[in-house]
Amino acid sequence: MNWTTFFKEVKEKEYSKSLKKFLDEEYSNNVCYPPRNLIFTAFDKTPLENVKIVIIGQDPYHEPGQAMGMSFSVPKNVSLPPSLVNIYKEIENEFGYKMDFSNGDLTYLANQGVLLLNAILSVRAHIALSHNIKEYQLFLNDVLTKLNQLDQPIVFMLWGNSSRKLKYLLTNKKHLVLESVHPSPLSANRGGWFNNNHFRLANDYLSKNGATPINWKNY
Repeated sequence: MNWTTFFKEVKEKEYSKSLKKFLDEEYSNNVCYPPRNLIFTAFDKTPLENVKIVIIGQDPYHEPGQAMGMSFSVPKNVSLPPSLVNIYKEIENEFGYKMDFSNGDLTYLANQGVLLLNAILSVRAHIALSHNIKEYQLFLNDVLTKLNQLDQPIVFMLWGNSSRKLKYLLTNKKHLVLESVHPSPLSANRGGWFNNNHFRLANDYLSKNGATPINWKNY
């Protein structure tokens, strides 16, 4: 099984046809992000058989030039959104090295097996959660169900209440589920994000299960 086979199966489902119709209308009549050809970038960058870690975001950034089809990631030389700043700070805390805060492109993680998955894959400009439709919920459930079936060691990082609600789909004992508050300042500054040790715990789990750990350093 790979993503190509998975998408062929999904394409035959009723919600898939409905989702395509919705996206055709939205992208024709409104400014939407990411560019339509980048909606499935996370799957293109991280083949199913290579997935080691799954990080679930909410929906894409909704301001110009930010969204690139991978959760939390922005193109290089675009100012880091606050959540990504806090992710980098926590990586620094855990490993003791400095991150490059001028580069928010997380392709380097996707290439190592980190599936940067948004629960909702598109958004209308300037309106967060504007594409929060049931079709995306059904698609996400199918993605997580497929990942849950894999035998390879996988770490799921569920940050924030919306992600943590998906835990019921993750029943495979060969996988590790890590939970914390969301890295957004509103949540992180109340406690529960910093020192959650997720990145080190993930690497320890991968190493113990015979997989190469992730190099979280971005330069």
